[in-house]
Amino acid sequence: MEIIIRKDNRPYWLKKATTRLINVYVDHFLRPQFSNLGKGGAYFKPRYIKIFGTEISIDDYPTLIGSPDAYIQFTAWNVGGWNGEIEIGRYCLITPGVRIMAAKKISIGDSCMIAHGAYISDADWHGIYDRAEPVGKASPVILEDNVWIGDGAVICKGVTIGMNSIIGAGSVVTKDVPSNSVFAGNPAKLVKTIDEKDFNTRANFFSDPKKLAMDFDSLDKHSLKNNTFLGWVMSLIKPSKKN
Repeated sequence: MEIIIRKDNRPYWLKKATTRLINVYVDHFLRPQFSNLGKGGAYFKPRYIKIFGTEISIDDYPTLIGSPDAYIQFTAWNVGGWNGEIEIGRYCLITPGVRIMAAKKISIGDSCMIAHGAYISDADWHGIYDRAEPVGKASPVILEDNVWIGDGAVICKGVTIGMNSIIGAGSVVTKDVPSNSVFAGNPAKLVKTIDEKDFNTRANFFSDPKKLAMDFDSLDKHSLKNNTFLGWVMSLIKPSKKN
């Protein structure tokens, strides 16, 4: 099967203008909904990021990727005596379809990556015997630094996932995961351990954010230099394998 990756047909100036508009949207419509949203973020289709509740914070240099068919959803339940809180560290990567829902507290450390469609919750959201009871049982969830959650994984209430660990795609995690481990399956079980050594994390990637921004800008200038406005319009009207 041939895989086609669509090129960016926008001229450089148009991409820069689009980025500015995205930043305006984030500052005026998205940021006020968070208790804190740090500096230096990268946001892709931020209109597909939904926030419910007041105590939701994300530290510096996040990467959030929304999609029209897979919204990112953050929910901190602040109704009926519950005071849910979501706290996410620096350099996080959160991709389309991720849902994070807290009735007590969900803490996510620095440099964590959460893949498409993953679900993290600290509550049952209904009583076991009284199905009309909101929230039900709740217990905090902790993801330590540099945790990687695979596509479609489910992290259940009361779970702590240790530093550097990986959760395989489609896994259901019901018990604590030690540091430097790979867990997979339903229920998730130990697959292998990871060597304890220095990791190249997202924190390393953002170690010099000014240089990183300049490098990306130089790459855009080079890769988009031959694009024209008319060519971009035509790629929208009549897309092909070439565009």
